[in-house]
Amino acid sequence: MIVELGHFALIAAFAVAIVQMIVPMIGAWQRWTGWMAVASPAATVQVLLVAFSFAALTYAFVTSDFSLRLVTLNSHTDKPMLYKVSGVWGNHEGSLLLWVLILALFGAAAAWFGGQLPDTLRARVLAVQASVGVAFYAFILFTSNPFTRLEIPPFNGQDLNPLLQDPGLAFHPPFLYLGYVGLSMAFSFAVAALIEGRVDAAWGRWVRPWTLAAWLFLTIGIALGSWWAYYELGWGGFWFWDPVENASFMPWLIAAALLHSAIVVEKREALKSWTILLAILAFGFSLVGTFIVRSGVLTSVHAFANDPERGVYILAILGVFTGGALLLYAIRAPQMQAKGVFGVVSRESALVANNLLLAVSCFVVFVGTIWPLVAEMMFDRKLSVGPPFFNAAFTPFVIALALLLPIGSILPWKRGSSRVMRAVWPVALLSVAVAGLIWAMQTGRSLGGPLGAALGVWLVAGATVDLMTRTGRGDLRGRLGRLTRLPRADWGKALAHGGLGITIFGVAGLTAWQQEGIQVLDIDQSMTLGRYEIVLEDVQRIQGPNYIATQARMHVYEDGRDIGVLLPEKRVYPVAQMPTTEAGIDNGFFRDVYAVIGDPQQGGGYAVRVYIKPFANWIWGGAIIMALGGIVSLTDRRYRVAAGARRDAVPSGGVPAE
Repeated sequence: MIVELGHFALIAAFAVAIVQMIVPMIGAWQRWTGWMAVASPAATVQVLLVAFSFAALTYAFVTSDFSLRLVTLNSHTDKPMLYKVSGVWGNHEGSLLLWVLILALFGAAAAWFGGQLPDTLRARVLAVQASVGVAFYAFILFTSNPFTRLEIPPFNGQDLNPLLQDPGLAFHPPFLYLGYVGLSMAFSFAVAALIEGRVDAAWGRWVRPWTLAAWLFLTIGIALGSWWAYYELGWGGFWFWDPVENASFMPWLIAAALLHSAIVVEKREALKSWTILLAILAFGFSLVGTFIVRSGVLTSVHAFANDPERGVYILAILGVFTGGALLLYAIRAPQMQAKGVFGVVSRESALVANNLLLAVSCFVVFVGTIWPLVAEMMFDRKLSVGPPFFNAAFTPFVIALALLLPIGSILPWKRGSSRVMRAVWPVALLSVAVAGLIWAMQTGRSLGGPLGAALGVWLVAGATVDLMTRTGRGDLRGRLGRLTRLPRADWGKALAHGGLGITIFGVAGLTAWQQEGIQVLDIDQSMTLGRYEIVLEDVQRIQGPNYIATQARMHVYEDGRDIGVLLPEKRVYPVAQMPTTEAGIDNGFFRDVYAVIGDPQQGGGYAVRVYIKPFANWIWGGAIIMALGGIVSLTDRRYRVAAGARRDAVPSGGVPAE
């Protein structure tokens, strides 16, 4: 009964979304206050209905209701409770339901917290947001219904994909969806502004928090996925340039560009057309990612579906919304004239360069991701574009962006001078000194390590100098006191830039200085890798809640000093008939000792693979600091009070006051 009520609630939410899409839009066009007022309660009712529908599906998974087809295909009675719950979104249909829940939640949040928006703009934003929801409700109900019953329920289910039965993957998709769907708010604001024919500083201020929230969630989701790949897949990598990885990385890059571009709109009323275009493309790349993950046209180890027919539906959604928005943009673009004038050496110019680097790097990733599909369709050739291409093509843009960030942050608005470089000369000298020191210490290795260290120091120290320059002149005590009173957005920017520097250093250090050893060991035999000795003490079979594992016990010594025990496993899930690898990792601040147990060998012993991974945790530590920077920026009170002050100056008709 609860499942049927959930299905009915989903249909009712579809109907409410249709009303929310049509009535407020007509009301804004005709300036009918009552019709525009429908948007907010409709958004609230919609999110309540979808939340009930999602709760009903979750209830079916938790209670192992195998009369539901989706539960049978993705659950099992022996599965731990965490993975019963995560099984709700660990599949195509359930993940789409989570998608529309988050979509409705963002729309409701705009209704709840958008009271200071002009009436016509708020009505149009909520109507556009609802139109996206209508498309996905139709997709779910007509092609991917999660509430389909089985005529003859089985005694047990087929279990969830074992690769998804992991804490990192349990929380990775929800955060990614919060980021993907969060960009729909920037899209809705952009389309609503195009319909109204007005993009001004207030619009830039309103769109920034939504974009920042989406970027923040994408950062956390990508970091969780990278962390999972590192310890779960057994090959020790943190990024493989897989199509699904790229699907989340592309909108992250465009969202970062949009964040910086919206600052120029807010501060200087420049780059209006470019910012609107980025808002459209950001959500467009989110839909491209959805298509890649669910269509099966590109091979990936963690795609949700391999159904080209459903992929065509997503492609149609992409074409209608992105194509329609771009057509509207082409019509309205001549009206969005920039007001601010700025010099070549200025913060505006630095932000333009920042945007170009991010946009072109996104295009490079897009071409590399989609090229195998193009080659097969156009030239009947099967090609594989892997890490060598992406590393060679993408890295120069990262280096250029890292070099630009500290300088651009310190440059003044409108017109700067070369004198501003005096503040960053010490940082530049420190970075070069660190690179030289590391180059002198390492022997026979690449330039990647010293270069990554220099860029990391440049970004972290540059963010610190940026904060200090905002405290003015005077004694150190007074400047430190003023430092605590800086706006939170300034602190958030410094944390985000510094976190990026830490991540870049972690990636460069791990890539340049990693050590690897593979050896066949019998019980009580050891292998040596650098300063570390690893002794295989025991191998035994253990029974998990829904798997059987071969677990090794390895003792690790560093220069003869006992530093711990590793317990790598090779698991087999009997229901799914699928093996997984669980690495044994001794985490350290400066390095990880990473071990994997392989299959038993014919001549006796086990294949053992061991890595020494320097600065591995700095990669995710930097991502956490970047996300923390986003959180700190979101708490800046200027996001709350500025829009309210602007509404008094802008009538509901949408014409700026003179």
